[in-house]
Amino acid sequence: MKKFSTAALLLALSAGFGGMAHAQAVKTMRCEFLPNAPDQHVVVRGDTLWGISGQFLQHPWCWPQVWGLNQDQIRNPHWIYPGQIVYFDRVNGRLRLGKSTGEPGVVKLSPQTRVQGIGRDAITAISTDAIGPFLSQPLIVEDDELANSPHIVAVQDGHLNLGKGDKAYVRGDLADASAFQVFRPGNPLKDPDTGKVIANEALYLGTLKLERRGKTADEAATFSVVDTKEEMQVGDRIIPRPVEPILNYVPHAPATEVNARVVSVYGGVATAAQNQILSINRGKADNIDIGTVLQLYRFGKTVKDPADHNNKVKLPDEQYGTLFIFRVFNHISYGLIMEVQNTVDIGDIARSPE
Repeated sequence: MKKFSTAALLLALSAGFGGMAHAQAVKTMRCEFLPNAPDQHVVVRGDTLWGISGQFLQHPWCWPQVWGLNQDQIRNPHWIYPGQIVYFDRVNGRLRLGKSTGEPGVVKLSPQTRVQGIGRDAITAISTDAIGPFLSQPLIVEDDELANSPHIVAVQDGHLNLGKGDKAYVRGDLADASAFQVFRPGNPLKDPDTGKVIANEALYLGTLKLERRGKTADEAATFSVVDTKEEMQVGDRIIPRPVEPILNYVPHAPATEVNARVVSVYGGVATAAQNQILSINRGKADNIDIGTVLQLYRFGKTVKDPADHNNKVKLPDEQYGTLFIFRVFNHISYGLIMEVQNTVDIGDIARSPE
């Protein structure tokens, strides 16, 4: 099977991106097709864009470029549905959507490379099995949000802790919300570079439903416990439950150079493996957004030069994995470990793709 040339890929990129955006994309990305890439792939339920692209590309997260999407389009969901065909257009160096004509081996290209719609049955960019529980639960609670949020002042008579179906009594401004999440301040997260606390991780406890608002300013509101992950207690804080987010993210390199560090591995362990969640010490304030892809590195060791014992030599930082950012806060972001050849340690580097 013919290997796709780099020159053809650059031509494809220039058709999808213009001017400075194209120059930046070429500068920071190596987006090449695999030498044994198939001619096509029939989309089935359970597929992901990342997985499909991995059949064609050396770096699966490059797919927005070879789909020919421009900078405005890649900010929007890319809907692909089971039954459609991903077709490798070797002449133009693109991946396109097609549909079977009924004739063996014949594919009819769709007029557009993406399909807009409600997206309920569309395949997602990555598997949501690992990140689903984190998408609608707060991981980080900002200081002002923690101080001003309503709190549980009492629990159902005879109960020390709250379980499903129990009543909780809450004081504070509920605004117009009726469904809430309950949390307790968790561990402070320290920046590996400075040693300073940059955020406080929230311990998610469960959800409450408003049953009755207080009739006067000093009367507590009555809630019922919908579900619990951990037992709730007096003093625990509540925040309105956010709208369920769209689960289809478009992977992309960061807009500016990123050189971050791994702050923590979710769950309180010291190391992580593929499909686990970790946090880094960069966020919205550092131009990180949802869908950002970073490469994971381990610091190269400093060793003695065997030919000159008076000098030491630093070995190169070793790239060993890929991180997909799916939740972003001011100074912290959470990512899913997509591909690793080693364990991820706290303090490792998360850097812009090269």
